[in-house]
Amino acid sequence: MNVIIGTMRKGTRATLRQPRLFTALASSRMQCSTQTNKPVVAAKMPFRVKVTGGKRYVWCACGHSKKQPFCDGAHRSKAPSISPRLFTPEKDGTLMLCACKQTKNAPYCDGTHFKVLFQDLVSSVKKVFKMNNV
Repeated sequence: MNVIIGTMRKGTRATLRQPRLFTALASSRMQCSTQTNKPVVAAKMPFRVKVTGGKRYVWCACGHSKKQPFCDGAHRSKAPSISPRLFTPEKDGTLMLCACKQTKNAPYCDGTHFKVLFQDLVSSVKKVFKMNNV
């Protein structure tokens, strides 16, 4: 029987007699990482924003910003591989800025959120059927 002594949180030590348990603890700890390399959906519908022509804006591309649709720097810790998008509107007006972060025309909405909504609906329906079949 293998004995593994490992250091747990807050400097406490534990002796585990089954290596599988230690591996499970280590892997669950690694999954708690808050960094991602894919954007998260900030909202399912686009943001309607009034903008000033000639002013520079920074659009959040990662979805972690608390100041959606604009960047607050959250990508530095939560999604360092995703950079925000700089844009300058030509004139004053109202724009629809992407909130699902899946647009091909960043930062502007191109209707991709309908695909995201549909995927969410499909997964919800699958969950309902899976629950009924159990």
